[in-house]
Amino acid sequence: MGETENHHHPPPPQAAAPPAAPPNLALSRGPTWTPAEQLHQLQYCIHSNPSWPQALLLAFQHYIVNLGTTVLIASNIVPLMGGTHGDKARVIQVLLFMSGINTLLQTLIGSRLPTVMGASIAYTLPLFSIVNDYNDEDFASPHDRFVHSMRTIQGSMIVSSFLNIILGYGRAWGELTRFFSPIVVVPVVCLVGLGLFSRGFPLLGNCVEIGLPMLILLMICQQYLKRIHSRAHLILERFALLLCIGIVWAFAAILTVSGAYNNVKPATKQSCRTDRSFLMSSAPWIKIPYPFQWGTPIFRASHVFGMLGAALVSSAESTGTFFAAARLSGATAPPAHVLSRSIGLQGIGMLLEGLFGSLVGTTASVENVGLLGLTHIGSRRVVQISTAFMIFFSIFGKFGAFFASIPLPIFAAIYCILLGIVAASGITFIQFANSNSMRNIYVLGVSLFLGLSIPQYFVTSRTFDGHGPVRTNAVWFNDILNTIFSSPATVAIIVGTLLDNTLEANHVEDRGIPWWKPFQHSKGDVRTEEFYSYPLRINEYLPSRFL
Repeated sequence: MGETENHHHPPPPQAAAPPAAPPNLALSRGPTWTPAEQLHQLQYCIHSNPSWPQALLLAFQHYIVNLGTTVLIASNIVPLMGGTHGDKARVIQVLLFMSGINTLLQTLIGSRLPTVMGASIAYTLPLFSIVNDYNDEDFASPHDRFVHSMRTIQGSMIVSSFLNIILGYGRAWGELTRFFSPIVVVPVVCLVGLGLFSRGFPLLGNCVEIGLPMLILLMICQQYLKRIHSRAHLILERFALLLCIGIVWAFAAILTVSGAYNNVKPATKQSCRTDRSFLMSSAPWIKIPYPFQWGTPIFRASHVFGMLGAALVSSAESTGTFFAAARLSGATAPPAHVLSRSIGLQGIGMLLEGLFGSLVGTTASVENVGLLGLTHIGSRRVVQISTAFMIFFSIFGKFGAFFASIPLPIFAAIYCILLGIVAASGITFIQFANSNSMRNIYVLGVSLFLGLSIPQYFVTSRTFDGHGPVRTNAVWFNDILNTIFSSPATVAIIVGTLLDNTLEANHVEDRGIPWWKPFQHSKGDVRTEEFYSYPLRINEYLPSRFL
């Protein structure tokens, strides 16, 4: 049949137009930032150095910041052991001396990071056990009980130090860190800072009229007044801490002399007055710490086992602090072999502390790492210079006692800022993993919460004489568990590592493994040699296991 002019085929059906893609609102709201392995706002990074006058002042700041925790531990423990004010002054001198020696060793042949090795509060639980044991024994005088306790601490630290030496130089600690990922590092570093919250406002609150002005003044001077002039920006950003300490310390001295604390509670006098430490009157002019200065070490198995828990905790906390120090000094994440040798060297430092009669072992100082972020100066040389101040003031006791008489609420105000900076640096590691993964959110949330909640339970359940919630007939077993689970960073390592390595991830990239893996090997990243190699080509003469 032919077509007529009135007959037409129907038009072919047209495919439906694809729906328009929704606009990317993120692009319209502002720029996005690519992950940065190194912070670019530092004025001096790990291997760059400020001028010598600035370096000296910055090093003195590190000494002052480290001094607060040293005085706090000695002031709390020595009186319980029966020690006098003179004994407390000598203990502080030994702690500072060993802090200087171990800091110098770590920055030279250990982690090579700008970290101060300061007195560790993790050792307090084993110390309480020693104090309780000797409280039940008869001594000719309280001073004899103190000396006997110090000799027992010496013996326990000498034996316990070999645990860190074996874990470190046996590379076991480095193998453990290979199970880490950015998802594990975030809660560990965060809780290294947040876990010390009791040193912040709770300690500041013991003398609000001194601590609170220090906190406010430091924030205003360091963050706001520096904008007035370019010259003021340089001075206040780097040295506002010293300026504020001087102002508030003078204010506290005026209150003390004027009689403002004459009719207050003894606890308030102890916290607020500038003349209550009694260090100036009791410290010797010159005293060089030497091995076995308290006498022959005493070895007791129960106390040695208790100290082993503290050695483990100090290693875990140092590991988290090393990651924060690398971040705030412009270095890449420390590789496994660097963490191993640093923990091994920390064990050698603990051995030296036992020989010289230190009250507690040392760990990487969290507050001093926070100072790197506050001043934007991560220079290794500055921290090495600070060891000269520590050793000098530990030998010339009267001069060191002058600065040690700074009221503790002033230090607490400083820690409120410095510890917060360290905690925030831990959060930055999440940029290398998938922060939108529900699996990662679960691991982070549980690790952070249990890392705070479990230690809080162990601390609040502790009795006045130091007994924790684990109370079996084996005191050494109690000390190990109570010490480990009282440490937020240690709990975060345990929980985070278990969850992150047992929960299945959709993609390996979600955990940040492609970013993390190169830093686990000495040759995995070209910058590792730049930041972590030994000085003076020492690595050419050492076995590979120590590199």
